[in-house]
Amino acid sequence: MTQTTDHGPAFPQIPVQVQGGRRAALAGCLLRGATAAGLGLGVLTVLVMVVWISSPYPDSGPHGALRVAASLWLLAHGTELVRSDSLYGAVAPVGITPLLLVLLPALLVHRAARDPLVPDPEGRRPRPSARGAVVAVTLGYLLVGLATTAYAAGGAIAPDPLSAVGHLLLLVPVAATAGAWTANGRPCGPLSGRLPDRLRIGLTRAFLPGSRAGAAVRTATAATAVLLGGGALLVAVSLVWHADATQDSFLHLSAVWSGRLAVLLLGIVLVPNAAVWAASYGLGPGFAVGTEATATPLALYGDPALPPFPLVAVVPGEGPGTWLNWSAVVVPVAAGLAVGWFAAAPRGGPAGRAGGAGSFVRRRDTALDALLGAVLCGVAAALLAAASGGPLGTHRLAEFGPVWWLTGAAALVWTAVLGVPVALVLRIWRERGTGRPWYRPSPPGTGTGTADALSTAPGAGMPGPPAPGPATGGDAPGTGTGAGTGTGTAPRVSLRRPPRTRPVSAPAEARAQGPKTGADAKPDARPAAEPDAKAVRKDPEPPARASALEVLDALDEAAGPYDFLPPTPPTPATSPMPPAATSDPARPWAAPPSPWPSAPGAVPKRTRKPRQKPDPAPKPTPTDQPHD
Repeated sequence: MTQTTDHGPAFPQIPVQVQGGRRAALAGCLLRGATAAGLGLGVLTVLVMVVWISSPYPDSGPHGALRVAASLWLLAHGTELVRSDSLYGAVAPVGITPLLLVLLPALLVHRAARDPLVPDPEGRRPRPSARGAVVAVTLGYLLVGLATTAYAAGGAIAPDPLSAVGHLLLLVPVAATAGAWTANGRPCGPLSGRLPDRLRIGLTRAFLPGSRAGAAVRTATAATAVLLGGGALLVAVSLVWHADATQDSFLHLSAVWSGRLAVLLLGIVLVPNAAVWAASYGLGPGFAVGTEATATPLALYGDPALPPFPLVAVVPGEGPGTWLNWSAVVVPVAAGLAVGWFAAAPRGGPAGRAGGAGSFVRRRDTALDALLGAVLCGVAAALLAAASGGPLGTHRLAEFGPVWWLTGAAALVWTAVLGVPVALVLRIWRERGTGRPWYRPSPPGTGTGTADALSTAPGAGMPGPPAPGPATGGDAPGTGTGAGTGTGTAPRVSLRRPPRTRPVSAPAEARAQGPKTGADAKPDARPAAEPDAKAVRKDPEPPARASALEVLDALDEAAGPYDFLPPTPPTPATSPMPPAATSDPARPWAAPPSPWPSAPGAVPKRTRKPRQKPDPAPKPTPTDQPHD
């Protein structure tokens, strides 16, 4: 019993190296691409088969349900479908792509290209190159996509072959490239050497942290998110406002739960499309409801062709709009405020808010950031409008959704007109009471700040101007401030030199009388110093509106050579070294006398003689006095 249940020590697992190297890795990437396509196709197939099995009256057999699932999978990539069993007997296109359904293949391809490029800590798995992984994943996915297109061609809702191939070639390589870029840590460079130098350097600088492109992308992303969020809020409010019409449409489309489940799932994946339509409605251009009608906040023009669907029931009724319709203008106003807020924010993030690099830029740059963010927001709105619309049939149903170029232009106008002034106002408001210049200050420790062209901070690696003061003797210049080595932000100091003191000349009357001689002359304790030519020189006065270069040129012409260096102290005259002293043979234990005069014993000490007091003058005796 013990021998059966007890286990011995486990053998250590030795890593097994995969044979094949890069070829095996590329083959694995090819298999990953095919697997990603199969997973997406399998998810939609399961949903379609569940609805088909639960339907009490299926229209076709399992082959028809599988072809419908394949067509829906291709529709998730943007492929236009063709419906052959229309009421009029003609072929009817179905070109509205559910935007939420697009996320399924995009995420699967992204992961299929990212996983093989992640480094293996144990080193057992070969790692392919980024370019090879993208190509292999794309080829594997396209093989499954082409086979699916060929299989779905015989169904009731068949895909257009050219549209299928075109959208697969557009979506799959982009998602695979994004996956490889994510696996490499989302680097911003270096770019390929095949690009021109100017283009490569410009793109690298444009996407550096804290650059204008980064600020514009951040601003456009925030504005686009506000537009989509505001559109989704409008859809939710309209669904609640038209709750009765939405409920009637949902219940009358199908009487069984399987059909209602299909309608519910279709409505969920079309919610992003409805949000884009609502955002275009708030921007002003609105959206088309058929070829003969357009819904705008002002009114619903024309005769709308509204198919029975819950999301279509929220479209405003015919006639002029009311204040409820006009309130949709809040969405673009919020997007414009978002542009201004993010454009006026510091570029450096938390470090910039703390006063580091990128904390403050010029006001002109702030306005340009807001304008560039508005342009990118308009481009994003146009792309979303083009992807969210399409035909639902022929004749009156041939056009549904917003017009992409009108939506993009309206988004650009709204965000630019509101975003630029708001950004400037916020910039001025944040600078109130701080006395910040138009240029951002340099962070501590860098010494490369941008300041006024006619000023500089002392201690930034430049020689300081000499301080005013008289000469200390001879021709030695006065002592001034030397060259600083520190960095930081200091108060501005003008480049103009301070006025120098001129030697004070004697008054005119003293010069006319001439030098004093005799008893009136007083000996001068110090010799007269010759006037310094540099002290007498007068600095040129620059013009009042001179530029920085003119001021510097004038100072260079006036300054003498090496004027900023301190005076060199005179070198003391060297005295010859005295000969070495010899020791006394009678006293070998005694140290030899030092040859230096300052040493004790080398020079005899001078004894100070006591000061003798002078004899007092003899007092006159009475005998020496003259007699009268």
